[in-house]
Amino acid sequence: MIEAIFFDFYNTLVRFWPPLPQIQHAACQNLGIRVPPENLARGYAIADLYFNEENHRLPLGERDAAGRDEFFARYEQIILEEAGVAVSLRMAKQIWDMAISVPKEFVEFEETRPVLAELKRRGYRLAVLTNLRRDMDELTEQLDIRQYLEFSITGREVGEKPATAIFEAGLKRMGVSPDRAMHVGDQPRSDVEGAREAGLHPVLIDRGGFHSNVTGCEHIDSLEGLYPLLDRLASCQAGG
Repeated sequence: MIEAIFFDFYNTLVRFWPPLPQIQHAACQNLGIRVPPENLARGYAIADLYFNEENHRLPLGERDAAGRDEFFARYEQIILEEAGVAVSLRMAKQIWDMAISVPKEFVEFEETRPVLAELKRRGYRLAVLTNLRRDMDELTEQLDIRQYLEFSITGREVGEKPATAIFEAGLKRMGVSPDRAMHVGDQPRSDVEGAREAGLHPVLIDRGGFHSNVTGCEHIDSLEGLYPLLDRLASCQAGG
């Protein structure tokens, strides 16, 4: 029986506004680069795999300024390659610098608050496990979702996903065993592999359908997909 549900934060409960593909498209247009706007969501999804792999290999916080510039230039290059446009690393850095300068803020997905409220009403215990280096109590309060969460743990406190320490810290704080906990996130490596390694039930939220080849986890395309999934798991466990 699932008792606790942990959530990744960015791209799981919240997104940026304005949307990153929209910012990206405008930056490319300003530099005379034509890119199909409908392809940019896929570009970000694939580039985020690179981001997580590289950040796990050598965390961004441990790289010097030149190393971070190179990292984000390559990240930008992958976004555009997957969107169907090839650019040099030099041009990629120009586009990235322009895109990153645009003011943006976190906003919750439309279903986030209703789903958290309903899950809490059903008796599930909820928390956030994130690699984001922010004051999560303040941020979740601003977004009006803190009321549904028991706590948030960041990678800065105990180590970033996919390392098991952050999952183990969440389990310890909840006082539940791994087999009674679920982790929901959008990244195959940091969320799915990390949760599975720690013994939790991993759930991949794949809003764009870009990671259908990922195995060893449950798939949902929105947070509302948790309802039938939890019902099915409860039914299976009840049936023995």
